[in-house]
Amino acid sequence: MKRIVVALGGNAILQKGEEKTAENQYQNINKSLKRLSFLFENDYKIAITHGNGPQVGLEFLRHYFTREKFPPYPLDVLNASTEGWIGYMIVQNLKNLFEEKNIKREAVAVITQVVVDKNDPDFKNPSKPIGDFMEKEEAEEWKEKGWEVKEDAGRGWRIVVPSPKPIDIIEKDLIKSLFDKGVVVVGVGGGGIPVINENGKLKGVKAVIDKDRASALLASLIKADILLILTSIDKVYLNFNTPDQKPIDKMNIQEAEKYLKEGHFKKGSMYPTIEAGIEFIKRGGKKVIIAHLNQAKEALEGKSGTQIIP
Repeated sequence: MKRIVVALGGNAILQKGEEKTAENQYQNINKSLKRLSFLFENDYKIAITHGNGPQVGLEFLRHYFTREKFPPYPLDVLNASTEGWIGYMIVQNLKNLFEEKNIKREAVAVITQVVVDKNDPDFKNPSKPIGDFMEKEEAEEWKEKGWEVKEDAGRGWRIVVPSPKPIDIIEKDLIKSLFDKGVVVVGVGGGGIPVINENGKLKGVKAVIDKDRASALLASLIKADILLILTSIDKVYLNFNTPDQKPIDKMNIQEAEKYLKEGHFKKGSMYPTIEAGIEFIKRGGKKVIIAHLNQAKEALEGKSGTQIIP
């Protein structure tokens, strides 16, 4: 039985330019999971992860602009909140899909705490974009308010927060137990809730963990064979978004590390995804596949997407 972690990108939950209503996000999740029904109908053990960048960004702005009337919640609590309601939407859609197709499976979302190092350098140099894209003029206004704002892969400016690397998952044994039993587990949503261990006690921190890095760590800890990262692009490119861009069908980890060093992948875009894929392979994973959500089946068959192999 194949063991797979499926990392859903933001396009599985919210389309570019779409209004961020609960109904739109629910319907997008419904469509996304239907495209993946072949996985649930076949002999796979499956864990699902997902992003939450736009959602936690929206919650952050909602709390920021109402701070004079209502006490704002810290970023770790906002991570937990979005992980909870997105997990609810995924599980409910899964259960409806299982009923519709007579699939004898169970699904559950696990609110997941992910341990980071309090001395991670990203706390001093934030790199994780959250919230909407903005023009430079608006970005300057946020800078004046004391927030870090950076240009994001040529697409506009965004608020950035620390994105420390995940080093452990508190609920890993529970998730692995459910995964081994064939339950479809939804975990490390939005990269999980970032926590540090201070003198044996867990404490939430102001950060957002990259969901692909957390997905790769989860895949390693539950001993998955394949990490399938589903995005809004058909495959990985060298010299992306330039006249010289070149698609990559397959690369080993030595080639992937070389491309990282050469600067082909942007820090706020594909860089952490490739880095996460390399780490998964180094920890014993068999294959990483990066592909468009609509081409998941073809990607698993080797007909689409980009593969990272040992």
